[in-house]
Amino acid sequence: MTAETTETTGAADARFWAPGEHILWRYRGNGTDRVHICRPVTVVEDTAELLAVWMAPGTVCVKPVLSDGTPVHREPLATRYTKPRSTTRSRWFGTGVLKLARPVDPWSVWLFWEPGWRFKNWYVNLEEPRRRWARGVDSEDHFLDIAVYPDRSWAWRDEDEFEQAQRAGLMSTRQAEGVRAAGRAAVELIGAWGAPFRDGWENWRPDQEWPVPELPADWDLVPARLAS
Repeated sequence: MTAETTETTGAADARFWAPGEHILWRYRGNGTDRVHICRPVTVVEDTAELLAVWMAPGTVCVKPVLSDGTPVHREPLATRYTKPRSTTRSRWFGTGVLKLARPVDPWSVWLFWEPGWRFKNWYVNLEEPRRRWARGVDSEDHFLDIAVYPDRSWAWRDEDEFEQAQRAGLMSTRQAEGVRAAGRAAVELIGAWGAPFRDGWENWRPDQEWPVPELPADWDLVPARLAS
């Protein structure tokens, strides 16, 4: 099942996706219009306040690699963001991921479980607020992240990558300051135990009859028009 809508120029014109629909959750390469991460997901909930999607185990996704095929995380940090890149298809072999995003937040919150549905942690992925289009949402990752644990403790993640991205010219000083400010706002939300942490999503389970979404051949399509 794929969402079939007309591309729109304003969020007010964009329809909500129904539970069970398949959409694409994508990230552009920093500073470019080229999509380098694409994850087919199933809509759990879509309202004016929240988009919740499920990335099932076994989903075929697209991820960046170096041009010689080396996984990005295996490249030394000093050259990780300067060597030429390509993309590859890869199956998500871990447990599934529930992704939650409020429309204007410069982050999304991901939930991870251990095998057997033992809740592991929340993960605040700092990113550009997602822009809706006919077949999903697009964003740009901002490197810096926050892990949040069941005891309500939290920790910064990927600070080294965040700093290196700035040195490599993928993020301006002004943009980096904005990302840090977004991170502080997320930390305040965690401290207050606001939504979605308080909402019990860790007890959610997917519909067992949902099929695993397929990766479309045109996963890297650049929409002619995007909704805000």
